[in-house]
Amino acid sequence: MKKLLLFLVCMAECASAQLPPVWQADTTRVVRDEMTRAYVSPQRIVWISDPGAVVDSRHLLQLSTGQAELGSEGMCTLTTSEGGSSALILDYGRELHGGLRLVFGTASRPEPSTVRIRFGESVSEACSEENSVSVTKGFSTNDHAMRDLVLKVPRDGQIELGNTGFRFVRIDLLEPATTLRLKEATAIFRYRNLPYLGSFRCSDERLTRIWETGAYTVHLNMQEYLWDGIKRDRLIWVGDLHPEMATILSVFGADDIVPRSLDMACRQFPLPCWLNDMSAYSMWYLIIHRDWYLHSGDRDFLERHRGYILGLIDAIDACVDENGDEHLSRWRFLDWPSSPDEAGVEAGYRALLCLAMQSGEQLCETLGDVEHAARCRRIEACILRQTKPHNGLKQAAALMALAGTISAEDACREAISVGGAKGFSTFYGYYMLEAMARAGRCDEAMQIIRRFWGGMLDLGATTFWEDFNLDWTADAAGIDDFVPKGKKDIHGDFGEYCYPGFRHSLCHGWASGPTPWLTRYVLGIEVLEPGCRKIRITPHLGDLEWAEGSFPTPLGVIHVRHEKRPGGRIASKIEGPKGVKIIK
Repeated sequence: MKKLLLFLVCMAECASAQLPPVWQADTTRVVRDEMTRAYVSPQRIVWISDPGAVVDSRHLLQLSTGQAELGSEGMCTLTTSEGGSSALILDYGRELHGGLRLVFGTASRPEPSTVRIRFGESVSEACSEENSVSVTKGFSTNDHAMRDLVLKVPRDGQIELGNTGFRFVRIDLLEPATTLRLKEATAIFRYRNLPYLGSFRCSDERLTRIWETGAYTVHLNMQEYLWDGIKRDRLIWVGDLHPEMATILSVFGADDIVPRSLDMACRQFPLPCWLNDMSAYSMWYLIIHRDWYLHSGDRDFLERHRGYILGLIDAIDACVDENGDEHLSRWRFLDWPSSPDEAGVEAGYRALLCLAMQSGEQLCETLGDVEHAARCRRIEACILRQTKPHNGLKQAAALMALAGTISAEDACREAISVGGAKGFSTFYGYYMLEAMARAGRCDEAMQIIRRFWGGMLDLGATTFWEDFNLDWTADAAGIDDFVPKGKKDIHGDFGEYCYPGFRHSLCHGWASGPTPWLTRYVLGIEVLEPGCRKIRITPHLGDLEWAEGSFPTPLGVIHVRHEKRPGGRIASKIEGPKGVKIIK
């Protein structure tokens, strides 16, 4: 993949950046931006409305100075007739989060001119109207972030606009009988400046690219807090944080954005509220804390949440009786695709509660609270008095396998492996892969990763999507060009529940599960003790000839390389930091 041309901007990049002296006394009114900004030139011109109306668009593919200049040399010219418009679509090469900087030259009128800017995660979205299928189903495509704007722009000047997730931008000059010269249309890329401490490469370029795409998907969502989507769902959804956290730990290590996001969530939803008003997401809160502590060993953070953890266990305990009946919430939520299967969701929900209580017990033992640890065991024992059937629902079977209410092999044979990648989901696919690994089916899981997550790449994805269904791919065109006649629009024609049509997010952190899974099972890196002080490495290469990568720990980075030798034996080279005990 071609490297993007980046012009790094040094403002607000590190904590040592200083405010001008006249502002330094206003510390209660000024906060520096934690994020880094970069300017990205378009990689290609997808389309122009008319060769006579849009001239010299190639100039926009080059980064320039960012400075407005008098004249028209080296600029794209847009011209409209009395009743028409001129337009072009730009492709920035891959999904990014941020906005747009437009730098203008001269124009045929002294007054500002009217333009329309449409951001899109696909070419189709960049051309879509606000009265699209999403609106007809009661949703706006300008929800959470504006992607369709009409505004006045200056001549001989510049303007910055937009704050959303996008890869494509359509620019329409709407002012009639006007010529406007455009020197630059650079994307403003806003991201958290973090090194990729974790890595993964293998003999299958497709799997390597899938690992990298999952890492990049979550990286884009690491904004002020950890979001679920950079276009839509720019919110802290606690349950969705779990696969995102797993990716962060595999790529960036124990970054502070996770505890800060949990802190914020608890402030937004104080007890006795359920987090995000969803009882299932309060269960995920306990699981997240367990996994975060295992990797980070951050006892201070755990102590800071002691009151919330214990109070949540008490709230759950009050809703579960001795017969295993519970009334935590009427709304049982696993993920959106599982929602129609009420019986399966019920089984998965109860398994999730068992997982949460197992996590709660471990947390309470670490905190030295014997009473609440026993309370977690009692709740789990009560729930197990009524084990519901998974009803063939892969999400439910995966949770049941992870909770130990059925064997991982039975979960795979009865549900998860049935039909292969059919019925996988972007969120719970991570737990399906986990269950397959526990059943000794890593080879099969790798094939599903290639087909399901690789299926998005085949359609032009550069980040992983909120939802994906292999059935959608029949006669579907990709996201990176116009949809040919007779083909389906993979973006505009699909999507369900709260994300129909172009409301569908094509950069959703919960879809990054293959990234931590490939690190955990192919590289074989398993954390055994809090703070990563003890690591076991047991690689599973399957049909791969080799795999290598790195894994961040609080004590330093582990580097591994595994090579398959004649007869199937695997030779490994492992380097770890001082203080980390590595066993094989």
